[in-house]
Amino acid sequence: MKKKYYIFLILLLYNCSINKVIHHHGVHNLEKKQEKLILNETNKNDVIKLIGPPSTISTFDNDVLIYIEKKTSSAKLSKLGKKELIVNNVLVLQIDTKGMLVDKLFYDKNDMKKIDFIKDETAISYSKRSFIYNFLSSLRQKINDPLGKKRIKD
Repeated sequence: MKKKYYIFLILLLYNCSINKVIHHHGVHNLEKKQEKLILNETNKNDVIKLIGPPSTISTFDNDVLIYIEKKTSSAKLSKLGKKELIVNNVLVLQIDTKGMLVDKLFYDKNDMKKIDFIKDETAISYSKRSFIYNFLSSLRQKINDPLGKKRIKD
């Protein structure tokens, strides 16, 4: 019977890793790569060659490239396996119409905590009936009673 417990304990300890498993998302070593970018000297092709394609491109302005790097690892056993944020970097590059790098902003994990976000929320008004439903209902009503004589009179 003790043999089963020892085998179970050995398997449990064997599967536990001393090294943490790190999950990486985005561009590796973004902080080091962004230091090589020089304002008004680096062009868009150099940026893509050095860092790669952007994580996202601004939908409002096609001249803003955004690169993201995120590293997470599972936390200690006392935190029940929640993810621990190790690195959270964002690089925002602004390219002018000639393709030259005009501005670069680099945010790390500590800078992200300092950013103030607006607490206001946009009110969303949902109705049970959509525009199409209302349109088709009024169309049906006009087909059924083209002269409006079937309306209830007081």
